[in-house]
Amino acid sequence: MPWSMKDYPASLKNLEKPVKKKAIEIANAMIDEGYEDGRAIPIATSKAKEWAENASTDEIDDFLKHDDETERDDGSNSGGDPELMHKAEHVIKHKNGWAVKAEGAKRASDIKDTKREAIERAKEIAAHKGTEVVVHLADGSVQRTIKTGS
Repeated sequence: MPWSMKDYPASLKNLEKPVKKKAIEIANAMIDEGYEDGRAIPIATSKAKEWAENASTDEIDDFLKHDDETERDDGSNSGGDPELMHKAEHVIKHKNGWAVKAEGAKRASDIKDTKREAIERAKEIAAHKGTEVVVHLADGSVQRTIKTGS
């Protein structure tokens, strides 16, 4: 079962509402990607705090009003897919910018405004998993592969 603002890990209880909501959203996406709870929660918390520090007041307000941290694609499972832990991270064009998505995943783990930001995020995830990053052009063809060194 995905976490929500009513049911979340105890370690998130003292976070401010926007940070908590963002952490839940990120952690849920990481679980979908195959991360274990014990790894997803601290990473998501750190990323959510970083997001809150860099987000504008309008962006935070919009996020609190519109984004649903438990939204899932049809057919996704809350247990994640451990097989994705051994799959490359792909950077692909997305309607809202550039997506970071594990090979074979049903949904993107992150969406960034710029390709550069998406590549950096993909490198972080791939380094953690010990896999590589496959960067695609907007037309879907492979531009290059980045070894993460792990």
